[in-house]
Amino acid sequence: MPADTRPLPRWGTVTTTNAPLPEILDFAAWHLELGAHRVYLYLDEHMPEAQAVLEAHPKLRVFRTDAAWWEKRGRRPDKHQVRQAANARHANNRRPEVDWLAHIDTDEFLLPARSLAEQLAALPESCLCARVRPVEALAGPGPVTRFKAFHLDPSARRTAAEDCFPTWGRHLSGGFLSHVAGKLFFRAGTKGLQIRIHNITLDGTENPGQQPLPDTEFGHFHAADWEHFLRLYRFRLAQGSYRAELKPQVRQPGALSLHDLFATIEDSGGEAALKRFHDEVCTATPRLIGALARNGLLRERRMDFAVLRARHFPGI
Repeated sequence: MPADTRPLPRWGTVTTTNAPLPEILDFAAWHLELGAHRVYLYLDEHMPEAQAVLEAHPKLRVFRTDAAWWEKRGRRPDKHQVRQAANARHANNRRPEVDWLAHIDTDEFLLPARSLAEQLAALPESCLCARVRPVEALAGPGPVTRFKAFHLDPSARRTAAEDCFPTWGRHLSGGFLSHVAGKLFFRAGTKGLQIRIHNITLDGTENPGQQPLPDTEFGHFHAADWEHFLRLYRFRLAQGSYRAELKPQVRQPGALSLHDLFATIEDSGGEAALKRFHDEVCTATPRLIGALARNGLLRERRMDFAVLRARHFPGI
């Protein structure tokens, strides 16, 4: 048979952010290095200096979502999750510059084992979206970043979590503080596509033709170090991934939601107790590294952000 001479698909990312400029530059440089054709950034706050720096790069598309932006769209949604979805739909509905878009956050870094373009090219035409699963970054010295992964099988996940995280693992899905659902690549420019944080819908069908991308994970820097965790902790309790209305991650008797778990931990010893939690669950201690390796759940990746920033944003 003749070789397939079709060009490889172009891909990009779409993100709503209010992160500091250095964190946005790390995110953009990492994905440009991987081969992203476009990085779409929707600035959730007034960030004129960051906007000027980011707009100067030819592969970045930057949108200031100010009062005038939301006035054209009815009103500014109160929940940041709703704003994220609306901005992702805007990117999808533009004149397509890419074939695939990954809807991810600035603390989420795609970690392909081989060319992403080749992985996307291998998907069938019936596939409208491809799911990428997360691994969570552990705090620890560089230059190699260590991540914890999880088993897809629920029983194996519970067993490994209780082995790796003996104090709190029974309350945490795979020992994760954030989602294990993953994020999606979707075919850009699909008319009528409804986009959420973890799923898409078209004509009433959720995730049409979904396929996994087993050769790609994404590293989620949800609690990259103790200061980072503490800085975002109160917001997450009130409005984010630890908010009260969310159900327990683990579906078994006695399991607490993250909101209730953290309330229990704080009641037992305040900030010092939270630090002990972070040390066990989020820090690359020799004990945890060994336990993850024993369960086949340790991931390691060299992430030279300073080098990549200098390469893609010289002089900044």
